[in-house]
Amino acid sequence: MSGRPDPKAPLLDGIEALEQVLAEHPEDPVVATIVAHAHMDLAWAWRGTGWDVEVPVRNREAFAAHFDRAGDILMPFDAKDADCPLLAAAHCTLITGRGGSPREVVSRYETWMELDPKNARAFRAMGTQLLPRWHGSYDRLELEARRAAGRSYDLWGTGAYTWVMFDAIAQDSKACARLDLDFFLDGLTDILKRTHDQHTVNLLAAYCANTMGATPTGHDETDYIRIQIAAAADEIVREYLTELHPMLWAHAARGFDNGLRVRCADKFAASGQADALRYLSQLFRRELATGKSIVFTQNGPELQSG
Repeated sequence: MSGRPDPKAPLLDGIEALEQVLAEHPEDPVVATIVAHAHMDLAWAWRGTGWDVEVPVRNREAFAAHFDRAGDILMPFDAKDADCPLLAAAHCTLITGRGGSPREVVSRYETWMELDPKNARAFRAMGTQLLPRWHGSYDRLELEARRAAGRSYDLWGTGAYTWVMFDAIAQDSKACARLDLDFFLDGLTDILKRTHDQHTVNLLAAYCANTMGATPTGHDETDYIRIQIAAAADEIVREYLTELHPMLWAHAARGFDNGLRVRCADKFAASGQADALRYLSQLFRRELATGKSIVFTQNGPELQSG
């Protein structure tokens, strides 16, 4: 997102149509959530993802106006009363855009986690928002990651600590340097023990290999942490991977940037496929050197004679 919408884009046509739908269904929390999200998406399109000082006044005003409208739309609806995780997520997006204290931000995310405890996105998003750049501090990030692990231990083991730190340490070198590495790696193991879907396995493998295994930052403490996490990809692939999801590997190589512009989905996926195959070729180089091939089965990778 550049913060510069196409001047020829009919920006108001779509949102006006959605507002009309909302007017026809004023008490429907799902419709309200969809329209509010549309306003918040437009807000971020105006603002971009740069620092505040880099955003022109006109863009900041448009950003604020769309978030104000989203707030008005969501105000009548309580996520807990509606038992609606979608609505809870929208309230999280709202407060992170409009601003709030760390306590308020955490409270919103705790509601989302309570309503949808298996959704790792809630934990990941909270971690990002607790970085000093946004609404928190390094101490608050560590505290809330540990609290999340305690609250969700029956479901994730120590995995919630890992989920909360997941994107935060990829984006912020100081947060990475302060990481409790053993706790994080234990969390990775707990996640994999508790979920066997290949989306999660690919996500974790690609994150370790592509995101944390990327170019060194030049900060010794940060790079040490990243190297240790990157090394965890080997066991994830050997023990848990049964199929390849190229799109996840492509996103991982770009730090899971939600503002990334993908001009061609096929080429983007192909880049992820190439990254994954490059990593797998390196991981299994000794086996491949003997003339054998690696085949991924429902039981994991298996060696076959060429």
